[in-house]
Amino acid sequence: MRRPPIPGLVLADSWLAPFERDIKGRLRLFDSAMERICRRGGDITDFAKGYERYGFNRDARTGEWIYREWAPGARALYLIGDFNGWNRSATPMQRNAEGVWEVRLPAETLTHGQHVKVHVIGADNQGRDRMPAWIHYTEQDAATFDYSGIIWEPAEPYRWKNTRWNPSVVRTPFIYETHVGMAGEEECIHSYREFADNVLPRIARLGYNVVQIMAIQEHPYYGSFGYHVSSFFAPCNRFGTPEDLKYLIDTAHGLGIAVLLDVVHSHAVKNVAEGLNDFDGSGGQYFIAGDRDSRHPDWDSCLFNYGRIEVQEFLLSNLRWWLEEYRFDGFRFDGVTSMLYVHHGHEPFTDLSCYFNNQVNLDAVTYLQLATTLVQRVCPGALIIAEDMSGMPGLCRPVDEGGFGFSHRLAMGLPDYWIKLLKEKKDEEWSVGDMWYTLINRRYGEPNIAYAESHDQALVGDKTIAFRLMDAEMYTNMSCLQPASLITDRGIALHKMIRLATLAAGGEGWLNFMGNEFGHPEWIDFPREGNGNSYKYCRRQWSLVDNADLRYRYLNAFDAAMVALARRGSLLDSRPAQPLNMDEVNQVMAFERGGLLFVFNWNGSRAIPDYKLPAPAPGRWRVVLDSDAEAFGGYARQDSSVFHFTDNKGNLSLYLLPRTVLVLQKA
Repeated sequence: MRRPPIPGLVLADSWLAPFERDIKGRLRLFDSAMERICRRGGDITDFAKGYERYGFNRDARTGEWIYREWAPGARALYLIGDFNGWNRSATPMQRNAEGVWEVRLPAETLTHGQHVKVHVIGADNQGRDRMPAWIHYTEQDAATFDYSGIIWEPAEPYRWKNTRWNPSVVRTPFIYETHVGMAGEEECIHSYREFADNVLPRIARLGYNVVQIMAIQEHPYYGSFGYHVSSFFAPCNRFGTPEDLKYLIDTAHGLGIAVLLDVVHSHAVKNVAEGLNDFDGSGGQYFIAGDRDSRHPDWDSCLFNYGRIEVQEFLLSNLRWWLEEYRFDGFRFDGVTSMLYVHHGHEPFTDLSCYFNNQVNLDAVTYLQLATTLVQRVCPGALIIAEDMSGMPGLCRPVDEGGFGFSHRLAMGLPDYWIKLLKEKKDEEWSVGDMWYTLINRRYGEPNIAYAESHDQALVGDKTIAFRLMDAEMYTNMSCLQPASLITDRGIALHKMIRLATLAAGGEGWLNFMGNEFGHPEWIDFPREGNGNSYKYCRRQWSLVDNADLRYRYLNAFDAAMVALARRGSLLDSRPAQPLNMDEVNQVMAFERGGLLFVFNWNGSRAIPDYKLPAPAPGRWRVVLDSDAEAFGGYARQDSSVFHFTDNKGNLSLYLLPRTVLVLQKA
C-alpha cells in the first residue's frame, strides 16, 4: 500500500515529528502482516474465520463432523468424550505438515449436549486431557469441578427478533458497565435472562445507550472478575447457555442499546486443565515460551505471542466470532497498556520518547492495528475502546495515519484523581485549577470515555465515591423520614457534583459501573474461603433505589437527569469545554460546553449572592439543571423559573449556594 511521505499522525501533532521514523516503521510492520495474512488466502476478514476451520464443524456436503486442532509440537492427539466412552486411544487424530491435527466422524457420532475433550501427548511426552481450544461452550461438573467441552448444536437455534443494532447510530456512547452474575439482588449467581428482563429496562430508563458486559468469556475462577480467560470462544456457563446470551443481546437491541464485550486478549489463565497453557507440551505455542517474560508479573497469567501468525488467527477469529455469532456491537479491550509495553506499564511515562523506545512491544502494536482494522471491516462504526493508562499517542487515530484505530480510550486518570482528592485533601483545600487541569488533560482528536469511578473501586479493599464520602452513614442515615446528617448531606451533594463535572468536561463519552449511579453502599466481594463462600456482597441491591423512603433514589434521579441533558444537547459531541471562571478563593468553577454554562460552587459553607461571571453569550439565560432541586435530594433554594440576564459587560449575576452546581442555557 502506497502511503503519504509524512504519516497523518505527525501532521496532526508536530510534537511527534522526532518519532516519524518509528511511526513509519510500525506502518511497515502492519503492512507486512496484512500481506502475510493475504498470502494465506483471502483478506483479513477471511483469515478471521478460523472458527470455520478449527474446532468442531460439519462438512457442508456430507454432514460429517470435522474436528481440527493446531498443536504443532504435540506427538499425538485423541478425541475423547461421551461418544467413545472416554477411551483415550479409540479416536486418534492425524497431523498435517503445519501441525494441524484432524479427525472426521460420521454425522450421527456427536450430538447436542455431549461432553468432549482432547487427549494430547505433548512434546514433553506427557499425556493430558485438554479442553478443545476453539470450543463454543463448556460445562463444569458440580461434584468434581472438572470442566469439559460441550457440543452445542441445538435443534432450534436462537431466532433473532430484532434487526442488528447499527453501532454507527451511537454517535456518543453513554456506557453502563455491568457484570451479569452479580446483577441481581438475591445472594446467588444471576443469569443472562434475568439481566435481560430485570436490569436492561433500568439501563434504558436511565438513558444509557450502550451496555458493556464483563466476564463473558469463560473463566474457571469466578473471583477473577472474568479476566483470567480459559475458553475464548465460549460464553460463561455460570450465567446460562449461548441462546440465553443471544436473548440478552437481542433484548438490548430492541431497547435501542448497543452491547460491548469486555474482551481479554492481554493474557490468559495459566491453568493447564481448563485453558490453553502449554497446550502442545512445547512450553509455548500460543504464548511466549521460557521462564523469562512468559508470565505476567502481576496477574500470574500467560502472555500471548502476538507475532505468531497462528496466534493472530486465533485472536482475530475470536473477535469476529463474537461479532457474528452473538451480534456484539464492539469491544472494550482490557489491559492494553500491559500489551503495549515489555514492562507492562510498570515504568513511568515521562515524555514522548517512552512511547517509541525498545520497551514497546511492536508485535502487540501490530496485533492491535490488525484487530481494529478487522472489527471496522466486519462491523463498520463499531465501538472499540482501549483500556490504556500510558497515554500512547495515536491510540484513537486511524491505522493509515500511523495510529491504532480505536474509537475511544478510557480516561483512566479521572477516577484516580477523585479518589486521591477525597483521601488526601480537606474540602477547603480543593483547588479548582487542579481539578480543571485534570478534567481537560487529554489528547484532543482522540476521543476519551470519562468516568468518575472504576469497577475496581467497587471491590472489597477499596471504596466507591459514595462509600468513601458517607461510609457507615449509608447504613444509618439514608432515610428520607429523618433529617440528613452533615456527612450524608455533604456526600450526596459532592457525589452529584463530581459526576456531572466529570461527564461535562472529562471526555467525549461517559461510563458508569452498575449501581454507582445511585451510590451503591457496599463493596463487591466474590465468594471465597475468607468469607465462607458467601454471595452477600456479590450482588446489587436494587431495593435500595426502588425504596421511595431512601435517599438513593435522589442520586439515581440526578444520574438520569444529567445523562438526559447531555444526550439532548449532544453535549459530548461538542468542542472541548472552555473555561470561563476559575476562582480559587471562592472555589467556584465555571465553564461552557455545547452552549451550556456549568457553574460549580465547591465551597462547603459559603453561599455567594450576586456572583458575577462572564456568560458565553449575551442575552437571557435559564437554569436547566440544579443539583439543589428537591427531586435530587436538595433543598430547592433556587427558583429555576427565573430568567437571568447579562449586563452591559456580558456578565451574569447568580446566587451560588454551597456545594451545588447550576447548568444554564440561553433562552
